[in-house]
Amino acid sequence: MDRKTPETAGLDPVVLRDQLFELWNRKDLQTLHLAAIQGFSKLSEPLEGLLTILEGCPGKQKGRSHTLTHHILMEFLTWGKEHPQVTLSSLLQQQALELQQRALSLIRDTQANFVDNLINIYQLNSLDPAILLFSIMKLHALHCYKEAAALSIKLKLQKELNMEEMCVPLILQNKLAMAESFVTGHDHLEQQLVLLLDSWCHPNFREEEISKQFPHLSVTKQCMSLIQPKILTKHVFRLVEKFHIDQGLCPNALHKRRLDSLRFLMYKRFVEKTMTDENWSDHVQYVVADDSELQIHLVELLVKYCGCLSKASQWSLRYNVPRNRLPFGVWDTQQSLPSDLQQVGFRDSAKAEAWTPSRSHCKTFYQVPLTKENVHFVDSPEALRRCRNIVLKEGGIVGVDMEWQPTFGCISTQQVALIQLAVLGQVFLLDLCANGFCQHPDTIIFIRSLFSERSILKLGYGMSGDVRCLIATWHQLLDEPLQIEAMLDLLNVHQKIQRQKVNRTQKGPKEVAVGKKQQAEKGLSLLVQQVLGRPLDKTEQMSNWEKRPLRISQIRYAVADACCLLDVYSALSSNPAYFGLPADLRSMSSSQSGKNGDKKQKAKRATEKEECQGAQRVSPRSSNTEKGLLCGEKPSEDTPPRPPQQLRVVCDNMLQGLGRCLRCLGVDVIILENTDDHRVAAKLAQAEGRFILTCGQPFQSLRSQVGEGRCLSLDCSEKARDQAVRVLRHFNVQLTPSDIFSRCQTCNSDEYAAVPRKDMARMLQQKGFLQGNHTIQQQQQQQREEETLGDILTPGVTPEFPRTSCTLQTRTPNPLRLRSRIDICRAAALHLSLECTHKNSVESNYRHFFFLFSNGLDRRVTRKEALRMTSSARETPTSAPLEIIGFPVRHLVLKCIIPPKNQTRIVSAALRLLRL
Repeated sequence: MDRKTPETAGLDPVVLRDQLFELWNRKDLQTLHLAAIQGFSKLSEPLEGLLTILEGCPGKQKGRSHTLTHHILMEFLTWGKEHPQVTLSSLLQQQALELQQRALSLIRDTQANFVDNLINIYQLNSLDPAILLFSIMKLHALHCYKEAAALSIKLKLQKELNMEEMCVPLILQNKLAMAESFVTGHDHLEQQLVLLLDSWCHPNFREEEISKQFPHLSVTKQCMSLIQPKILTKHVFRLVEKFHIDQGLCPNALHKRRLDSLRFLMYKRFVEKTMTDENWSDHVQYVVADDSELQIHLVELLVKYCGCLSKASQWSLRYNVPRNRLPFGVWDTQQSLPSDLQQVGFRDSAKAEAWTPSRSHCKTFYQVPLTKENVHFVDSPEALRRCRNIVLKEGGIVGVDMEWQPTFGCISTQQVALIQLAVLGQVFLLDLCANGFCQHPDTIIFIRSLFSERSILKLGYGMSGDVRCLIATWHQLLDEPLQIEAMLDLLNVHQKIQRQKVNRTQKGPKEVAVGKKQQAEKGLSLLVQQVLGRPLDKTEQMSNWEKRPLRISQIRYAVADACCLLDVYSALSSNPAYFGLPADLRSMSSSQSGKNGDKKQKAKRATEKEECQGAQRVSPRSSNTEKGLLCGEKPSEDTPPRPPQQLRVVCDNMLQGLGRCLRCLGVDVIILENTDDHRVAAKLAQAEGRFILTCGQPFQSLRSQVGEGRCLSLDCSEKARDQAVRVLRHFNVQLTPSDIFSRCQTCNSDEYAAVPRKDMARMLQQKGFLQGNHTIQQQQQQQREEETLGDILTPGVTPEFPRTSCTLQTRTPNPLRLRSRIDICRAAALHLSLECTHKNSVESNYRHFFFLFSNGLDRRVTRKEALRMTSSARETPTSAPLEIIGFPVRHLVLKCIIPPKNQTRIVSAALRLLRL
């Protein structure tokens, strides 16, 4: 028999693997390094030996950098650099193919950080594409969708795969970023992904279509929440801009965005009443355009919002809406309208309106100290030369502002329509909508000269947005970036003033701001009010700046926006110490904000900008010793304590977690659904006298609809528990043990229905929350478990269970609106910030755990006693995932399956909550 000698056979890879594993367990990395280098040299077939080691190495599935598998792979790469002759090409073709197939199988069992190295070592890109595709589809069949997509990207096989089969599961698993990576770089795949998302934005799209096309996928409610039209529309427009795809290919998303814009315009005009009829009409025509469905929606919304059938009739006649699509009464109103009122009237206010506003306007708002003769339109090269000679004088100060057409999200970045340049005694309006003036070479040269001139101080407010619109207007600024020198952004100055204002408010009654209506203003208007005493009139802010000729009110607004910058700078320079500013404001004019790329600094500036917008928070993000501020004021120490039942609030849909936490503590909370509009919170607050809890941008519109101090803004970055503590401290709410779980998390009721166990099990089984039938033996076992509660729980803590049988029609408003088993358990575990997993099958290392909250707590439970309450319950695990012992009145007893390691954490968290 032909036997190989040890010298001929080389080192056994299994022996080397065991040796390395022993050194790894001893954490002797230096010796492991030497043993690996020497061992690889002793292997007769290093490439085959490496696979043998990796296949049998423990921890290869983890794919982390600290595993032995990863360490061995890195050592082999280091060794391979010194032995370049060890390559796959040095082996026979059949042997190399076998090693490649083994490496491909190993890739399926490991994570992505192994893939690149194994692909390079074993040259997997040279394999037959059919073999590679088979491995990818095998991963896909095992529901490893992310791993399959990642491997296809590494092997560059996206074109050979079906985009929908690969990307739809990823999207439903909230892995849209991986789907984007899958299609990136392939134009047809990029377009297919965008068209797929757009098709899901169709009003008639239903989840059944996905189930029919992909029957192996489980489409849950959580999956459907990820593909709501509102969310998908944002993704579609983001991808359209990212992949440079024509918006015309996405009609459904565009229709959804325009419909939302139309509803917004109706709210601004007929609810807030902050938009003039001229501006509203201009925007409606832009949004509706030639979309017949939007034209019908416009007529329906007019009837709904204003109730004026004559106005709805005028617009229906304008767009020739079919009679069968008209709301009730509109057709009859059309027939009764006089001929002169059958068309929407647009009066020419540009000629009728006077330059000087009314006396009431002059008393309320900031006024421009200029006559109409000192306002110059620049719409030709000749007018630009006269403007250049005056604006570009050395040592001058220029107020810079820009206006553009609002597109309501239909276009990502707008193009500038008007540039206002204010100098002492004059204002120049650069009309970029004039024929040929915008793209004239002299215009671009003038803009570059103005912004790059160091001897001219430029004043602006929030110039970053203006610069983005300039780049969208002139693409030449992308090839040769715009140089900005000597630019003083008054937004930075305003942020510093606001910080000084907060400090003065905390130290004493003295404040920088003036005026009683200061909180209603924001942005530049707020700064003008704080410094000059009167705010800006922002009525024309959202007007059609591309329509010519401009109205007098538009011109007046544009001039005021630029002139006020000069007046604010003059007032601040005359007394900088009063506003807490340096003596030389020019020292703050630099491009340092553009050079600072630190994320924390950007987040801080974003927070300060919100403060300048007038948003004052209950939970300030900056470190502050005063917790629980409401509208920047410390809660009065004389406020008497109140029980949680007396606090009635409505939580915005962005604070649903806070609402559930407050319900657990006994607070009367109405929580908006994801589909509810923010305005619903204001209506509920007005009708029922509730406080509004919200965050972000809705705070600005909601607080204007309720009384002062009735709307609170919280920090969304905080956990719901921390938010709840701030709210309770602000309102001086005093909790007692009986308040815990005195209110249902789901329906907000403060009474629990006594439902017999048999009826409860039957209802849960009908709703699909319990699997299988409950036999008589199981019911008897449940009866014995309930009887053991008297031995497990102390008599002073355990209330008696009501034995009365009652009907299901109780005063509790739908107490069983539970979407899943974990929703039932949230009342006992999830709100305590515990991450307890309730599985469908009970493993051997799990045990039953009884947990009880009730009004019967007449004393504080000690830690030892609480632990005894849990450690005594040691029964044989059954296959039932969750069983409800009962819902006694104001008592909640749950039997949860929780790992033993979490039991102590649960008891500790419960005791902390009882002491709150």
